[in-house]
Amino acid sequence: MILRVTRLTRIIVFLLGSVSASFAQSSKPLIVREQIDPQFNNLVSKNVKAEIIATGFEWCEGPLWIESNKMLLFSDVKKNVIYKWTKEKGKQVYLKPSGYTGAVPRGGELGSNGLGLNIKGQLVICQDGDRVVSVMDAPLTKPQAKFIKIASGYKGKKFDSPNDLAFLSNGDIYFTDPPYGLEKNVDDPLKEAKYQGVYKISKNGKVTLLTDTLTRPNGIAFFPGGKTVLIANSDPAKPYWYAYDLDKNGLFTNGRIFYSAKAASKTAEGMPDGLKIDKAGNVFTSGPGGLWFFNRNGKLLGKIKVNDVASNCSLSADEKTMYVTSNHRVLKIQLR
Repeated sequence: MILRVTRLTRIIVFLLGSVSASFAQSSKPLIVREQIDPQFNNLVSKNVKAEIIATGFEWCEGPLWIESNKMLLFSDVKKNVIYKWTKEKGKQVYLKPSGYTGAVPRGGELGSNGLGLNIKGQLVICQDGDRVVSVMDAPLTKPQAKFIKIASGYKGKKFDSPNDLAFLSNGDIYFTDPPYGLEKNVDDPLKEAKYQGVYKISKNGKVTLLTDTLTRPNGIAFFPGGKTVLIANSDPAKPYWYAYDLDKNGLFTNGRIFYSAKAASKTAEGMPDGLKIDKAGNVFTSGPGGLWFFNRNGKLLGKIKVNDVASNCSLSADEKTMYVTSNHRVLKIQLR
């Protein structure tokens, strides 16, 4: 008997295959707890629970929990939108446009990325499309697409696409600048610097290059006390977390690899990406396979495996709840 393959047959087979793949993914547990060290129990309960609180995004990033307003802000980098989530109203559009204000249509990661609050309580935004770091010129409760640029380049060259932020108590802002917001990445003709940088914006507005040696600098956060910074490098060839000490001028010194995800990156999807550090110096970070947890000395305590790529995370004020941006959705994980 000869089976004649028609266009209709191919469509049916394709659809069945798509349904099977979708079912396979949905049948996986949302999260799986993996303890490596007994200290993990202090951060993540054995009864840890997770739920999807928002979905329908192209690629979500930059979660920021604002305790005073009981709201989560996060970016859909490809849709050029900042969303707000609250327990009462779920997801809502918070700000649009969020990262690209130009008139010429463009693709890629054009929206906002990392978000944070400065010492004045204003929203600071990494704007991929406009290639700047800006402050929203409006109250948090009445958002408007009005921006004040606080950093737009270094020594006459534009940034690639500011990605993530960390803040010191003196008002200085540190940020990473990988090429992901450029439509053709490192091969984009609009790329001006020959390197990927990590920079400091001083409270007087001065921009300082801190290092040009990281290939894909991404997530960034300070350890308690503000004397050491941790940076994720989202490069398949160098999937590391790097630590740097700060000298008296806030410049980088004593750079070293905090932890390598080289082995894990060969078998699990995802790279070292967004991260947060709690009041005790424990590190919560996205990485291959989901979320990784370290103590301040770089000892891996455990993981929460997620059934999709995790990009970034934010902690509640009491550090018992974790909000995770994961591809097209946002998760709420009750840690303990």
